[in-house]
Amino acid sequence: MSLPLHSATDHEAGDAAAEAGERFARALAAKDSATLRSLFADTIDFQALTPGRHWRAATASEVVDQIVLGQWFDPDDDIQRLESVSTSQLPGREHVDYRLRVRNADGDHIVEQQAYYNTDGARITWMRVLCSGYLKLGDDS
Repeated sequence: MSLPLHSATDHEAGDAAAEAGERFARALAAKDSATLRSLFADTIDFQALTPGRHWRAATASEVVDQIVLGQWFDPDDDIQRLESVSTSQLPGREHVDYRLRVRNADGDHIVEQQAYYNTDGARITWMRVLCSGYLKLGDDS
């Protein structure tokens, strides 16, 4: 099932911390760098694992410009859609998982990520991400 891509700022009133995860996934799917940066506190404790590397960042700009949209999804990667997104709460922590369909010069791929995060209310201050990597889809997908 494919989910429509809306603006990352389109959401109903509710718990800001829980909404931050879904807004992050939607902004990522839209490659909306300004909204992504606005979701992070100025100083953040960010770490992530992708299949080949451990990533760290301390500012919103580092997370967005140097990692997420600078290395993980570059300008030639066409994020076609957000396939799924779900959020949940743990004691003292939020969780979001999302799946993206991505097309690039190597073909069509699925990328799935799990993220755990804390907020200061509206902005993410601490985040850990685990990424599946680019999983190539067959011709019949």
